Amino acid sequence: MSEWWRGTVIYQIYPRSFCDSNDDGIGDLAGITSKLEYVADLGVDAIWISPFFKSPMKDFGYDVEDFRQVDPVFGDLDDFDALIRKAHSLGLKVVIDQVYSHSSDQCDWFKESRQSDSNSKVDWYTWANAKEDGSPPNNWQSAFGGPAWTWDETRQQYYLHNFLPEQPDLNLHNPEVCKELLEIARFWLDRGVDGFRLDATNHFMHDPSLPDNPDEHVSLEANADNTPVVLYNASHPDTVGFLKDVRAVLDQYPDRFSVAEVGGPNSLHDIRQFTQGSDRLDTGYSFVFLNLKKLSAQSIGEAVRYWDDFETVWPSWTFNNHDGPRVVSRWGKGFEPEQLAKTLQTLLVMLRGTLFMYQGEELGLPQANIPFENLKDPEAIANWPDTMGRDGARTPMPWSGRDNNGDWPGKTWMPLDEAHFALNAERQKRDTDSPLNYCRRLLQFRKQHPALVDGSIKFIDCPKDMLIFVRANEKESILCVFNLGKTEQQWVPKNEGTGRSKSWLFNFGGTDQNNPFTLPPLGGYIKEI
Repeated sequence: MSEWWRGTVIYQIYPRSFCDSNDDGIGDLAGITSKLEYVADLGVDAIWISPFFKSPMKDFGYDVEDFRQVDPVFGDLDDFDALIRKAHSLGLKVVIDQVYSHSSDQCDWFKESRQSDSNSKVDWYTWANAKEDGSPPNNWQSAFGGPAWTWDETRQQYYLHNFLPEQPDLNLHNPEVCKELLEIARFWLDRGVDGFRLDATNHFMHDPSLPDNPDEHVSLEANADNTPVVLYNASHPDTVGFLKDVRAVLDQYPDRFSVAEVGGPNSLHDIRQFTQGSDRLDTGYSFVFLNLKKLSAQSIGEAVRYWDDFETVWPSWTFNNHDGPRVVSRWGKGFEPEQLAKTLQTLLVMLRGTLFMYQGEELGLPQANIPFENLKDPEAIANWPDTMGRDGARTPMPWSGRDNNGDWPGKTWMPLDEAHFALNAERQKRDTDSPLNYCRRLLQFRKQHPALVDGSIKFIDCPKDMLIFVRANEKESILCVFNLGKTEQQWVPKNEGTGRSKSWLFNFGGTDQNNPFTLPPLGGYIKEI
């Protein structure tokens, strides 16, 4: 059986902001179901739904209170089952998040664990005594800033949280915890999901001896900001053993898929460890492009080339998700937004790997402008105004124009950005040259050319701001040429075979088919060779 996920395009849905079926201002599962024809018409192969589980929403669903229940704001299990049936009837696979690194502090497991040092959940979380001076057990830092430890008055110990204090870390060194998480996986697989995106996979396990991290900083991949070293509180070697157990469960269900989300400066190394071979996860993606603060052909090429030597590891790529500013704004300085959106859509679709597109990416949405008083995300609030934050990528989808408030009620959980109304899906459907219709043509093009789905990728030397590569399989070779700079570029193939075109397949950004060696900014072309 062929692996459906290899080379597929997966569309990420952020439930709170996708579609609201009951006019309470918050998106829900029934709303997603009502828009699945739209998603299928895009030409994607699957959807990934961000968390919809019962939660206090301190981190908007990534703080799970009950791993087997739908939060009432999103609906119920019957709504989820209806979503699965509708998606499958349209030929869409359904991937959901699984959050195994931590729970909510309102989870029954944590409530019991914190009561004493002698209960049935006593070590389901990581507890440690204070130092003699009352300070935390070590210097580990939370991803949201500040110590990764919070004092609990009831238990008279510190507990570990790599994220918010309301997100205590589960202790996956405890076999009972792992057993329960695997049962949760079976629960959702039995309901018909086609795969899992494993949140924060590198944070599943830590060094149980709790040594201090080095007292220094490192730069994240392609990111100028310094961040504390994450050495002992993540990426423990025993993580691989648990992932093998997850894979063994998945293998009991035919044709299922798994992808690791891995952040941090060691993400590429971790992804190799988590996905190499047939007994671990299928693929993983890092934040290498999400952390990239400006468009750089060199950085993109280096990231993709990194996987050339690892034939048994299948890469995944994304330019956008709910955890970072939208790419049209992040890389947009000095570029025309609509053309930038189309060129980046083209680049993503031509890459080798499994591709993730985030809701609104097909519309070319920029980062929404959210005033401080309307911010919801704890990360955005903590770092305001130094970063764009995550809220600006999480605003409601503009299905229609301003007059109808984008097909949302008057008051929404987060306001729509005025700039998004002009980019609404209803208008773009009627415009044959819109980013939406361009995206549809691209995704259809990818399906028509198997070399783009599972073929090899070979890069060709070219000027600094250009990116040129060949995608090939045994039946076809496709030349992909991109000028990602702000000035016109001249490029004439040195290899006669590369330049001799059998068929001109696709051009963009104003590139002239009669003069393909002169490329305007953000221009390029796709050819058979």
